[in-house]
Amino acid sequence: MKLIFLLLFSFIIASNKIKAQQVKTPSEVVQENLFFYNQRNIEGFMSSFPDTIAMFVFGKTEPVANGTDAIRKLYKNLFEDSPKLYSTVLHRSVVGNKVIDHESIIGRKGKMEPIEIVMVYEVFEQKIIKMTVIRE
Repeated sequence: MKLIFLLLFSFIIASNKIKAQQVKTPSEVVQENLFFYNQRNIEGFMSSFPDTIAMFVFGKTEPVANGTDAIRKLYKNLFEDSPKLYSTVLHRSVVGNKVIDHESIIGRKGKMEPIEIVMVYEVFEQKIIKMTVIRE
């Protein structure tokens, strides 16, 4: 009986360790999303979002894209039109579930001149639920 209890207890401990290791921080969620963005991998990129994802331009009250269909269309077109698209994080700050990236992007729609933006990502339950872009 002791052996069965010990085996069961060991299994429960091991299962909990595996589950704990699978939890991603907000920064890890955003970094994974950026990885897929830089690969122009639309399926991987979209895996970071729930159906209710909303994208805003700073200062505007209405989203520029609302829901996964709108986000997919926006980024699928961007990825197709930008074969050399690549974003580098110049600085990242994390405040609770918010990740703020100052990014330098090259290759956007064929333009190799870098542009700088700030992206604010809000993460909930390991998904990006809101993105806000700040441009000059």
